Amino acid sequence: MSLLLNCDLGESYGSWTMGLDAAVMPFIDQANIACGFHAGDPLVIQNTLSLAKTHNVMVGAHPGYPDLVGFGRRSMKCSKQEIVAFMHYQMSAISGMAQTQGLTLVYVKPHGALYNDMMANIDVRAAIMEAIAEFPYPITLMLQATPAFKIHQQEAKQLGIKLWFEAFADRCYDDDGKLLARSKVGAVHNKEKMIAQVEQLCSHGTVTTVSGNTLAIHADTLCVHGDNMDGVNAIEEIRERISK
Repeated sequence: MSLLLNCDLGESYGSWTMGLDAAVMPFIDQANIACGFHAGDPLVIQNTLSLAKTHNVMVGAHPGYPDLVGFGRRSMKCSKQEIVAFMHYQMSAISGMAQTQGLTLVYVKPHGALYNDMMANIDVRAAIMEAIAEFPYPITLMLQATPAFKIHQQEAKQLGIKLWFEAFADRCYDDDGKLLARSKVGAVHNKEKMIAQVEQLCSHGTVTTVSGNTLAIHADTLCVHGDNMDGVNAIEEIRERISK
C-alpha cells in the first residue's frame, strides 16, 4: 500500500504551544492546519504555512467546531446552515492566508468531534460535503477509511467532490472500523504499537482491532497526530517505512 503522510498542525494559540510543528514538517506530505476555531491564531497559521512552504508540504484546512476551550473535541448540535457557514469561514481563512505566500489550499480534514460526527452522522457529513462542493475551486475531503468507504465515495460523487481516505498510525481501531474512543484504555498507541500498525498497513492493507480481529483498510493517506509525543518521536521511522 502506497500512502501519503499527514499531520494535524498549527494547533498552538497565543502563548500556549501545542505540538512540535517544526520537527514534524520535514517528514510529512500533508499539513492539516487548524483554522482558529478549535486552535490556531493568525500568527500561528501564518508561521505554519511558511513551514509548509519551506518543506514543500501540501496545505490542508483542519476546521472544527467553535470550541477553543474544549479543543474542538466536544460535539455541538449545529444546523446544516451553521456547518456550511463555519466550514466556509475556516476554509477561506486558510485559503486566503495560503495565497499570500504563493500556496494553495488543496484539501480539508475536519477536526476532532466534527470529524467523528462526520463519520457517524450522514446529515453532518452531507453538510460538510456541500460546503466543499460550493467552494470557489475544487477541494478534496479527507475522511476516515472504514468498511463503508464505497458509500462515502457515492455520496461524494453525487456532489462532484474527490475523497482521500485516511488511516491512523497512532490510534487503536474498534471492531466496526471506527477509532477507539480516547476515553478508553489503549486508544492511543505507544511508539512500538504505532510502528507495528504502520508495518501491517503497508504490507497487508489491514489493521488489528482492539479485540484482535483483522480489518481491511482502503487508505490513501496516513495520519500521525502532532500532539502525540510518541508519534512525533516516531515520525522519521514512519516516513522511512511508507517510502519503501
